[in-house]
Amino acid sequence: MNTLWTIHLSGLRRRRAPILAFLCSLAATSAFAQAPLTLREAIQQALGQSPEAAIARAGNQEARAGTSLARTQLLPQLNFTEDISRGNDPVYAFGTRLRQRQFTQADFALNALNRPLPIGNFASRFSGQWMAFDSFKTQRTIRSADLMKQSADSSAKAVNQKIVLDVVQAYQSVLYAERQVDVAQHEQETATALLSSVDDRVKAGLAVESDRMSAQVNVAARKQELIAAQGGLELAWAQLRLAMGAPNLQSTNLQPIEPHQFPQTDLDQEIATAAKTRPDLAALGQAQSAQAAAVGAAKSDFGPRISTYGNWETDRPTFAGSGGNNWVAGAQLSIDIFPMSKRAQLARETATKQRIDAQMLAYQQHVRLEVSQAHIQQQTALLSLDTARAAMDQSAESLRILRNRYGAGLSTITDLLRAEDAERQSQSNYWRAVYGNTVAYAQLLFATGTLTPDAAEDLQ
Repeated sequence: MNTLWTIHLSGLRRRRAPILAFLCSLAATSAFAQAPLTLREAIQQALGQSPEAAIARAGNQEARAGTSLARTQLLPQLNFTEDISRGNDPVYAFGTRLRQRQFTQADFALNALNRPLPIGNFASRFSGQWMAFDSFKTQRTIRSADLMKQSADSSAKAVNQKIVLDVVQAYQSVLYAERQVDVAQHEQETATALLSSVDDRVKAGLAVESDRMSAQVNVAARKQELIAAQGGLELAWAQLRLAMGAPNLQSTNLQPIEPHQFPQTDLDQEIATAAKTRPDLAALGQAQSAQAAAVGAAKSDFGPRISTYGNWETDRPTFAGSGGNNWVAGAQLSIDIFPMSKRAQLARETATKQRIDAQMLAYQQHVRLEVSQAHIQQQTALLSLDTARAAMDQSAESLRILRNRYGAGLSTITDLLRAEDAERQSQSNYWRAVYGNTVAYAQLLFATGTLTPDAAEDLQ
């Protein structure tokens, strides 16, 4: 038996190296698969596949197509037509023979004129026209389209910043929910240990049965809190998946966002920055200018228009046969002397401009209020973080003292449970303050129009 045991150990030693190598490889693969998802990675993924970002890109492409469409009005229109016809209408037959250069003296006979034989015609025609002057309506329409494209670009930037803010909030919400689960698990373990200690004290006659019942109720309450915290974590992950546009994203490790002392700025400076950098404010301003150009185009529509046209045609009795050809060219001056529809169009464009002007004034006031609110919230969150940190340290020390006093029989279990509740609440308040501080700073960056992916990376 000793010999077999020795042989077995010898075989294990021979296989130890490949086994250890396999285990190391498996551990490395597992560590790579569980690499934490950083905030920057989450933002980049959201900007690439979020439905809101896709909608903004489509709107941008639509505006770009609008500028190309507006410029086509400067180009001449050229058409080709191949017309095949046959008939014995007197006017048709007379004109067709004349265009084919097939007209003879016999065609002047009264019977031939009144009752012509059926005749076929193959007509190949090139025609074109060009608006040479339209009182600068086309130029103003192009200007309006260009400004709408710029407005679409700015709107897309605003959407991207909103996506970044949503990801930051959802990402930090997951981190906060994870902290809540950790706290709840720790409190459940503490409650279970306390119940075991109370059981020992009851058996030793150092505590009464009501202490054990209180400890059992405490364990049940902590279990309920853990269940609620786990549910909150699942909900936070659902919100992050929605913000990232990744419904199939698996729950993974996130890179923690540590407490920061973010830079403080003056409110007036923040308002001035928002007025210059807010993309949504810029989009509205560009739409306002575009509408002003649209009003100018509607006014230009009352002016005279000069257009040119041309036509070249060949007519043949057969498709490959010979025949005659002709051309005509000219210019046309057009003035609308009863422009009722144009007056209605001008009134409509003017009313639209007045509405956008009013929206611009209202939105500027809204931006000032939004920046002010974000500034106050960021200041409040910073103060709350300092207060919550101090309260957490004090409650932890108070709980330590009460545990020692309860162990020495100098305090009741009610006092101990109350101290544990205070300590648990202080931890929750602290991590909520950490979450609130980061999110409040992100909201301030969003309010000032500076929440870019690079700026969001500084939060982590």
